[in-house]
Amino acid sequence: MVYQFSYRPISKKFTRPVITNHGVWKIRESVIIRLMDITGKVSWGEISPIHWFGSETLEQALNFCSQLPGEITPEIIFDIPDKLPACQFCFESALENLLGKHESINYQNLTYSALLPAGETALDQWKTLWRQGYKTLKWKIGIDETSKEIKIFNSLIQELPKSAKLRLDANGGLSYASTKLWLTTCENLKNRIEFIEQPLPVDKFPEILELSNAYNTKIALDESVATLQQLEDYYKKGWEGIFVIKPGIVGSPSQLRKFCHQHPIDVVFSSVFETAIGREAALKLAAELSRNNRAVGFGINHFFT
Repeated sequence: MVYQFSYRPISKKFTRPVITNHGVWKIRESVIIRLMDITGKVSWGEISPIHWFGSETLEQALNFCSQLPGEITPEIIFDIPDKLPACQFCFESALENLLGKHESINYQNLTYSALLPAGETALDQWKTLWRQGYKTLKWKIGIDETSKEIKIFNSLIQELPKSAKLRLDANGGLSYASTKLWLTTCENLKNRIEFIEQPLPVDKFPEILELSNAYNTKIALDESVATLQQLEDYYKKGWEGIFVIKPGIVGSPSQLRKFCHQHPIDVVFSSVFETAIGREAALKLAAELSRNNRAVGFGINHFFT
């Protein structure tokens, strides 16, 4: 089968910058692709790289698309190299949609975790998100001084309803000492803190493993397992904690399915600030592969107009 192929870059400005340990993110740039079969049926895909997470850059994605012919085959799609994981996800998802695969998967019953803005702004924003129905919230840490963030955190945890679950995401921005301080702070909050996400940089896995065994508060890997190759690697290294999977940059959906069916991992699916095109493909994967009741990290619509 041969499919007509076209693409175009798009960009969206965040309503407020997304601030993480990696820096300040103001504009989301992506690539939308279009596939059409001989009957005229059309399917769309989205390439949404996050290069500082380990995916290809936007420029590499555009360069790849520019070198493709106007008509492509499934063989071309399944031969996309591992160094282009966002492209792998995009093209495979578009092809699956065109072939009608996984259409029966219902993702409407998933629950969502909403992303709070960094810093003190979270103290105002959580109420709006709570009224919108979000029961799980995520707050970025590792951006300011630990003592200042813990002070804000203490105010936040006092204000939040007891039934709320809070996730703390450091994006690898903590030191060993500050991670211990956060884990100690969270230790007596029982089930209110769901987990601390990627407290230390990717090259500090032995320390993360040690801390995960020393405290009751759960730790999740995110940047460490951004791509399927990393996911497989850290599973082999013995990680038994939570894996955060961002479908938009993880790589091949078919290979991810194969891995998750063979290995019973504790997984949380999360957004890469994609459009509705990439979001639907990612949520179908989440609904198919989630083995627990953890909320998916796709509560990010308030960051766009």
